Amino acid sequence: MFGIGAPELIVILVVALLVFGPKRLPELARNLGRGLAEFRRASSDLRRSVDEAQEAVRLDAPVRESTPKPETGPPAQAGLRADEVPAPEAPDAKKPAAAEAPEPRGD
Repeated sequence: MFGIGAPELIVILVVALLVFGPKRLPELARNLGRGLAEFRRASSDLRRSVDEAQEAVRLDAPVRESTPKPETGPPAQAGLRADEVPAPEAPDAKKPAAAEAPEPRGD
């Protein structure tokens, strides 16, 4: 798990025996085992709640289409960057049109 082999484990146990003594070492090992068991329980509960939340999101999410939708914006003009494209004119803007000008008479 942590890359600790048999020789390293023996050295750790000998140092722990010298530091804590033979009377407290079994008590410390028991408390360490209980702590690890509680940690495993808590991590599995957390993993299960995350999996349930992901499943709930997956079920609530709408089904996406497999083909992407085209952009609905105005088409870019050839040779111009997006910031150089002229803005469209308002439909009610007055433009001088040939139909509004009086036609010259040929008399």
